[in-house]
Amino acid sequence: MITTVAKPRLSIKTQTLATIGAIAGAVILPQLFHLMGALSGLGTALGETFLPMHLPIILAGLLAGPYVGAIAGVLSPLISFALTGMPASAMLPFMMIELCVYGLSAGLLRSVKLPSVVKVLIAQIAGRGVRAAAILLAVYAFGSNAVPVAVIWNSIVAGIFGIVLQWALIPLVVYRVEHRA
Repeated sequence: MITTVAKPRLSIKTQTLATIGAIAGAVILPQLFHLMGALSGLGTALGETFLPMHLPIILAGLLAGPYVGAIAGVLSPLISFALTGMPASAMLPFMMIELCVYGLSAGLLRSVKLPSVVKVLIAQIAGRGVRAAAILLAVYAFGSNAVPVAVIWNSIVAGIFGIVLQWALIPLVVYRVEHRA
């Protein structure tokens, strides 16, 4: 049996502001990481390692619910691509799907009585699982060669520090927001 916790229903205005904030964070944070990567000579490796776009989306879902998380998740990569050209066009649809699932699943877990780190882990597994399925579908069902299947495992390995960062940082932020006095 799933135990839930009563969470206050957020107004449309609050949900809208949370969506805009999450999108802004998901567009700006990767640019900061890419800038640091450029200055250090690492290029885009910092973004691929620390997964900065994922943080505000999972956080938005956990704090503001599934609609906010899903909308911010699907729009963030699209807006980022329109403004910066990143993520790469071949990866854009897969990132839109992945981030949408992160935000949606985190939002659906918002009121479930589980430790925040477990909610983050479930959202990560759901997002990466659906992304992997979408890539496999594109490659094997539709014959796409724009994205190699190896990108599934490579992105998990490259992003392990970002995954761990999410386990550490997101529960702290959720706790601070939910227990502010």
